[in-house]
Amino acid sequence: MSNPVYGKKASASRNGDKLSIAAWLLKIGIVFLMIWAPFQAGLFNGLLLQFEKPIYWSVIIGSFLLLIWLVAYYKNIKLEDQRDWTAAFVLLLPITYLLSIISAASHYFAMNMVLIQCIYAIMFIIGLYLLQNKQANRFVETTTITAAYLIVLFGLLNWLGQGKTASALVGWFSGTVIDGYYNQAVWIDANGPRLASVFQYPNTYAAFLMAFFFVAVFAITRSKKWYEQAIHAFMLVPMALSILLTLSRGGLVFLPVVFIVLLLFLKPAKQILWILYCLIAGVGTLLIAKPVTDLGQQFHKGLINDPAKGWGYVLIVSVIVSALAWVIQRFLAPKLEERLSGLSQRKLSNLWLPISSVVAVVILAAVFLGTNAKHLLPGNIGERLENINFQQHSVLERLTFYKDALKVMKDYPIIGAGGGAWASLYEKYQNNPYLSRQAHSFVMQYLVEVGILGFVVFLAFILFIFYKYIKGYIRSSEEQRESYFIYFILVFSLLIHSMMDFNMSYVYIGIIVFVGLAGMAAAMDNQPVKRLALKPSTARGLYSVVAVVASLVLIFTSIRYIQANDEVTKGKYLMSTSSDFQEIKSPLDRALKKRANQPDAVLNLHVLLKAGYEQTQDESFYNENYSLLTKALKKEPFNKNIYNQLIALHQLKGETEQVYAILRDNADKYAWDMNWYDQLIYQSYELGYQALGQANMAEKEQYFKTGLDAYAHVAAGVEHLKSLPPGQFQGGEFYITPQMSLSAGKMQFMMNQPDQAAAILKNGLTEDLNDPTVREIARWYLAALQKSGSSDQAVYDNLIQIDPAEKDSIDQLVMLQF
Repeated sequence: MSNPVYGKKASASRNGDKLSIAAWLLKIGIVFLMIWAPFQAGLFNGLLLQFEKPIYWSVIIGSFLLLIWLVAYYKNIKLEDQRDWTAAFVLLLPITYLLSIISAASHYFAMNMVLIQCIYAIMFIIGLYLLQNKQANRFVETTTITAAYLIVLFGLLNWLGQGKTASALVGWFSGTVIDGYYNQAVWIDANGPRLASVFQYPNTYAAFLMAFFFVAVFAITRSKKWYEQAIHAFMLVPMALSILLTLSRGGLVFLPVVFIVLLLFLKPAKQILWILYCLIAGVGTLLIAKPVTDLGQQFHKGLINDPAKGWGYVLIVSVIVSALAWVIQRFLAPKLEERLSGLSQRKLSNLWLPISSVVAVVILAAVFLGTNAKHLLPGNIGERLENINFQQHSVLERLTFYKDALKVMKDYPIIGAGGGAWASLYEKYQNNPYLSRQAHSFVMQYLVEVGILGFVVFLAFILFIFYKYIKGYIRSSEEQRESYFIYFILVFSLLIHSMMDFNMSYVYIGIIVFVGLAGMAAAMDNQPVKRLALKPSTARGLYSVVAVVASLVLIFTSIRYIQANDEVTKGKYLMSTSSDFQEIKSPLDRALKKRANQPDAVLNLHVLLKAGYEQTQDESFYNENYSLLTKALKKEPFNKNIYNQLIALHQLKGETEQVYAILRDNADKYAWDMNWYDQLIYQSYELGYQALGQANMAEKEQYFKTGLDAYAHVAAGVEHLKSLPPGQFQGGEFYITPQMSLSAGKMQFMMNQPDQAAAILKNGLTEDLNDPTVREIARWYLAALQKSGSSDQAVYDNLIQIDPAEKDSIDQLVMLQF
């Protein structure tokens, strides 16, 4: 396909000038996105308020780029071959997300994901046409790699204690810099400090590093200019070192897998060079890993360290590796190409080294995992390697996520539960009380969000591009192969790691993947599609209408969402600085007009209206608040925060029946929320007791049954948690509270089941009978025993010793008839 911008003959017409300007603007837009986007917390997927605005701005930028693309490539738009139809096929991805809104667990999250999928589709379409031009292709490659190298250096600056300096460089355009530091550039958990750079999550950073490490290795072997070889080789050690500093076991496991697969695409001479560069970088990294790790740990433990010393290690080894790479490319590489040229022509010649590499990887793994060689690594890295097995917590937890995701799929099989569904639904389906708003698998999360239909569409899209790219790769010349192989490295590396983590929840990672897919599609084995071919004028008309309408809708929608976001932020600020009710309420009202049922606006306005009702007892505040919350729940039926605020509103007026109904009707959504069940059991007892006082036995039985079923659910959950594998953490707290035991025991007592009551109440007893709740449990426990013809003298003596009047209280309970 010819390119109207970079053709051999420059057009002197006004139209030609416009096309040149448009293409230039496209390149500037891509540069901006690739450098700006990663410093917005990696552009996370919009599950939290602080991550939303950069996403909406990205949609606006992408939409304008789509309009510019339409101007630049209007004459090239056709629907005649497979490449053209692939550009049309990608539109099905956001359409499947749009379709999933029908059954969305959260309309809010679902709309955010539709916008994100539109960004991906736009980047793919622009990339597909732009990257067919050699100059534009090299420009995008260089931009992407440069941005990656900046991220690596930014991460090391933070690790070695120069985070304030690094953050000052990006703080003027990044909202992630807090108090002078980029938030969680170094992640602290039970394993100690872990490098996360712009992503705030070490595992995703490890996947990113792995992909660009192999890009750098490939770039060394492809580059003809010595300084390009030196730059790429210089970055090998910082990237390999950063992978170790993430402490990501997944990164270390997938790295050799990706390496071996990539070797299959290379000639024997290039395979040897790849292995050689990886070994040199690996040795250099191991030489400095321990001191650089120690220096970073010292700083993040509050001790004084010496950043210059750490950079000295990194720079010296990187310069040495860079020099070795130049020597190898200058002297060894040509000889290898010459001597192995004959071998390259033989069938399956490219299999021998990958097979040998598998053996070598197995041996290295055995050495590092089974011998004292792991002590060559810093202590925490060695420990992480030593703990790699299928019974470790992270593996068992991920398997649990995947099983729970299948439960969600069973209820939302065809079109899924909408974008962000896992974050909304996981509490309903979880096997144990873990806290994870991500399914830790792109595949499982995609299935949950768009169901089988959406996943089949996505899989068909991906597999078709991979198939056509590999087919074209086999038939291409060496120069053609090298022109687009970087995109294959990026896509394959990031997607393979995403099978076990949520890398694709970062919009920046998604942009890289879809630009990479566009690069692969630009190089694919292209064939005409005669049956679906349209006249060029018809194709251009369709493309123009879709591109213009979609861009305008996306721009308009994103602007309104940004305005809503800003109004919420303003309202939250005024709540802490102003006492003027109307001044605070106005921006929140405007936010809800811009974006109906925006959860943060709803919750903040609720707080304001609730305060107004408490101060004035004006029913209009209550009614407006009630309408606000119930309306929001129609679009956000799994939003626990809104349910809790609705409960609080009912409690304000003493509407216990309504509180009970909310707790009962939504208990299955929060199966491991101890507080939810504590409230439900208590409310069931209180209402049942009131019904008993009114001699309404049917209602008493109904309330008590609900409460006792809830108690049985908690008791069963406690037993279930005992069956978890030894290596798996339970997650959040989940146990039978004293209040649960007291309420459930009372209900059994009042249902004339003293044996069951005593058994339940005994579980709530502790040695501290001075606690009022425990003392009440003891009182009812002893009464239940007495009624069933048993006793517990030790508990009785302790209780009477604290308060002799308890004897009469117990006797009175025994005399009660129900």
